[in-house]
Amino acid sequence: MPFIMKKLFLTLLFLGFYFITFAQSEPKVGDILVIESPSSHVYNHVKFPKLNTLIKRGKVGNYKSVKGNVVVVEEVVEGKDGSTHVVLKRKDGSKFFGYLSTVKANYDKSIASGEISVKS
Repeated sequence: MPFIMKKLFLTLLFLGFYFITFAQSEPKVGDILVIESPSSHVYNHVKFPKLNTLIKRGKVGNYKSVKGNVVVVEEVVEGKDGSTHVVLKRKDGSKFFGYLSTVKANYDKSIASGEISVKS
């Protein structure tokens, strides 16, 4: 009997850790994130405008101005395929590249690739 109780206790303990970990990975409105540098020269999962669009608008053609920006999750959108997208707004209220007030990002993929990180 003690062996079964020990097994049951460990199973419940691991299930508890699983649910706690799963609950922390879901974004909520008001979460604070940081935009990191992309692994290549462009962002793949954060929907910033293309570099040629920035140049046409008279801006510098790079993403250095957004690296390190602290952003707030303004909206969480669940896709039909199960993906989670977030709408991000700068915490200080200014605009991205001088004309975008919000940008959209695939939450799971951008966290996994290191394009954004959760500010602790």
